[in-house]
Amino acid sequence: MKGGSLRVWLAVGLLALGFHPGEAAGQQGTWCLVIHGGAGVMEREKMPPERQQAYLRDLDRALTTGDSVLRHGGTALEAVEATVMVLENSPLFNAGRGAVFSWEGKNELDASVMEGASRKAGAVAGVTTIRHPIRAARAVMEHSPHVLLSGRGAEIFAREQGLERVNNRYFHTRERKAQLRSLKKKTRERESRDNHGTVGCLALDRYGNLCAGTSTGGMTGKRYGRIGDTPLIGAGTWADNATCAVSCTGHGEFFIRGNIAREVAALMEYKGKTLQDASAGALEKLTTMGGTGGFIALDARGNLAMPFNTSGMFRGYIRSTGEKETAIFAP
Repeated sequence: MKGGSLRVWLAVGLLALGFHPGEAAGQQGTWCLVIHGGAGVMEREKMPPERQQAYLRDLDRALTTGDSVLRHGGTALEAVEATVMVLENSPLFNAGRGAVFSWEGKNELDASVMEGASRKAGAVAGVTTIRHPIRAARAVMEHSPHVLLSGRGAEIFAREQGLERVNNRYFHTRERKAQLRSLKKKTRERESRDNHGTVGCLALDRYGNLCAGTSTGGMTGKRYGRIGDTPLIGAGTWADNATCAVSCTGHGEFFIRGNIAREVAALMEYKGKTLQDASAGALEKLTTMGGTGGFIALDARGNLAMPFNTSGMFRGYIRSTGEKETAIFAP
């Protein structure tokens, strides 16, 4: 992507809200919640208005859920889990109920969560019967000595933890099945739209703590047990009270190679960059590598960024002041 084009996407993707030094959100007892529902090839003209409204309604429902948790004194972790579960329940997004199909016709799910105060993290990968992978990720973080569990082992752990299990058919939707059939029938080259789709949430609670969570079904037609960036701490998810929380969405292989979620925090930690400048730098790195997608980022002062280099990214935020916004396309 040319430098000028990148600046345009950064301009529409970044959202800087000014807070003065010393006015940390936690000190004021205020909070903020940010979400994304995936970045990718989205054309306004080809998405019917009723479809757009359906996406915006579910984004709004997720924001309202997380805000309610924070408003009643809940922690950032509790808000992230509750919010992501709403998005996992929606068939519109590539996570949980609306997850894409693997080449073998299964839904293989990944999720991760990380707390900013302790930098503890948990994740699951390649699970097929856990209704809410984000809950499993939290359980790994809180009730195991590990960070990442995968496949059958993660399923056994979830059963031992009493998490809700479902038949893999629960995740099936007609639209996602049609996408897989199209991919196989046309024997076409994989398109950029096949590499995108994830949901994520960041929260800053009234106690000044950050948390990040991400959940996905991966990419349509994935094979050989492929795992993307979502369950990899530092690649798709990151949280540290000293810098920021990040949740990514896009072509996972590039986010892994660029360690993009951690990159935002590293630019803040080692180069003293603001959240907005660090986000711009991380997106530029992704773009230069040839990767597509975006991410949401939130710091402990309540500043947030939502940059992307695709034609759209489902996204939104809500503040303790009641300020709220949801969007799909670049303005």
